[in-house]
Amino acid sequence: MIIRISAEFENPDIAELALKRVKESLPEIHSANIFYNKTSDYAERLRKGNIYTVIPTAVTAQVYLTAVMESPASEDVIEEPLRSRKTRAFVICDSSQKNNVKALLSAMGALKIHS
Repeated sequence: MIIRISAEFENPDIAELALKRVKESLPEIHSANIFYNKTSDYAERLRKGNIYTVIPTAVTAQVYLTAVMESPASEDVIEEPLRSRKTRAFVICDSSQKNNVKALLSAMGALKIHS
């Protein structure tokens, strides 16, 4: 009999490592996938970046000079629910491997495990 086990992780990186370990360690794993909000990747990149603002001078000036202001980027432009890195992982396996899969997922940091 084939069953589906789902688990929740804090971020996609941890989930991918856990599923890799499950696939390598246990036989009879039919598939394993993760699902997460892709917008959170953009918010993650904003944490490490800068925003550059070009400030023009008066249009009537003979020499048109600009100034550039640099400021740290803020992830606040993306609302909190869309910044969440929570990841759902799904493993489809034989029922004989149910307890082994749950134990491995738990050891790798899974928060909520359901079958």
